[in-house]
Amino acid sequence: MRPTIGVLALQGDVREHFRALSECGAEPVSVRRESELAAVDGLVLPGGESTAISKLLEVFGLLEPLRARLRDGMPAFGSCAGMILLASEVLDTRPDARSLSGIDMTVRRNAFGRQVDSFETDLDFTGIDDGQVRAVFIRAPWVERVGDDVEVLARVPSGPAQGRIVAVRQGRVLATSFHPEVTGDLRVHRMFVDSVRAAVPADK
Repeated sequence: MRPTIGVLALQGDVREHFRALSECGAEPVSVRRESELAAVDGLVLPGGESTAISKLLEVFGLLEPLRARLRDGMPAFGSCAGMILLASEVLDTRPDARSLSGIDMTVRRNAFGRQVDSFETDLDFTGIDDGQVRAVFIRAPWVERVGDDVEVLARVPSGPAQGRIVAVRQGRVLATSFHPEVTGDLRVHRMFVDSVRAAVPADK
């Protein structure tokens, strides 16, 4: 079964997620309207500029419908800016920024620094047992607090940010500080696609 997974296509690296989802056996579609959101089995919130995306969610009338679908249990995956959007609390952001409260966590925006501070490292990732995950951090956030129901999947292994949380999951909602869509490693996307597939009713 090829689940239909939307990619929020308001701003950010939409094409890379399309390619990864397709290679993992999903049917990716662009989501810019409420009717498109209503038709998908799950949603990816891509990297980009979180405050711009949050403003566009309001402009396109998607903010409240997306919050409602998350409350109803729709699987979602946010990378980088997508993680920020899914948080219940965001530090160091604009006062008019809106979040979706898809995961009970506090995220610090641009925690690792500016574009010139971008870096790569290898992570142990809970649920991925066949080797470390190569992680690319670009103006990335990190997670400063998680709720009791949030599972920590990965932390920075070494360096100035050692121990910082960079991947989490709460129920069917997954978020990473880094960009798995740019490395060619499909394992994080495959984990998400599998969770979407498991959530789709058998008679669909």
